[in-house]
Amino acid sequence: MKKLFLLIGAPGSGKTTDASLIAKKHSDKIVHYSTGDMLREEVASGSELGATIEDFISKGALVPLNIIVDTIISAINQAPVDVVLIDGYPRSTEQMTAFDEIVAKEDDIELTSVIEVRVSEQVAKERILGRAAEAKAGEERSDDSIEVFYDRMKIYTDPLAEIQEFYTQKELLKVINGERELDPIVAEMEAFVLNNI
Repeated sequence: MKKLFLLIGAPGSGKTTDASLIAKKHSDKIVHYSTGDMLREEVASGSELGATIEDFISKGALVPLNIIVDTIISAINQAPVDVVLIDGYPRSTEQMTAFDEIVAKEDDIELTSVIEVRVSEQVAKERILGRAAEAKAGEERSDDSIEVFYDRMKIYTDPLAEIQEFYTQKELLKVINGERELDPIVAEMEAFVLNNI
């Protein structure tokens, strides 16, 4: 039985860093994927699904919902260990609902928890813009500008209340204060994951 933890959080919340540090420390039992990585890995695998994904990406089109869900389920099933951390999903109520319906039919996957790394918009903005300022000229991430930050923040916050409510009702939502130093955040998330597997 695969135990699945979904990580959500605003841009700049640190969720990817947190999850990757935990997975690296416990590589014998925990693996971490981001949604983008999974799509790229599926393309690289040369599978039929990968070819379909590449077709959408190469045209600059959004990968359809059912394909993203299939890719995540495929990655979970093929994961080398039984505990899977996925960050950046769900990003919409449609993704959440579609995923919930499919996981309900999967005998070998249990959605153990949804961990929200919570930061205020102010903290998220300072981190993202700070990251842009620290990056050497020409090397900064293209998504680290103020306009792009507000766009990404809106995409995250618009469905957030519904996502929180949905997982709270299922008693799956765990909120972690992401406004602290890295070490205590990682330690809290690590303890929570280890206590629930």
